[in-house]
Amino acid sequence: MTEPINLHTALAAIDRPWDPRIVTQVNDYDVRIAKVEGEFAWHAHDTTDEFFLVLDGELRIALRDASGERSVVLPRGAVFVVPRGVEHKPSSADGASILMFEPTGTPNTGDRHDELPEHIATSTGRRLD
Repeated sequence: MTEPINLHTALAAIDRPWDPRIVTQVNDYDVRIAKVEGEFAWHAHDTTDEFFLVLDGELRIALRDASGERSVVLPRGAVFVVPRGVEHKPSSADGASILMFEPTGTPNTGDRHDELPEHIATSTGRRLD
């Protein structure tokens, strides 16, 4: 049997940005949380959409596909789905806390990505301590 999870407490335990933690699973999907700050890398998930919910702060997601580039700005409480195959690059100037919903085993850097900056490591999420 599972127990309730306090997301604020779980987020407080995260000490590195862009390091997703798995808070629970729903069927074959992970529910992950992360703190984000600065820029991620351009990447794409070829076989799955990616769901974002901003829990705190503001998240910007740059998007590029055959029709060009654009970006969306997600304030606290906003949700957005990046469709499979669309290159995207999340960022947050002042930091944000996010929740993501993805198939278990999905790497945070996608199936295709640009060179990764030092502050980003490929991860399929780690369980909360």
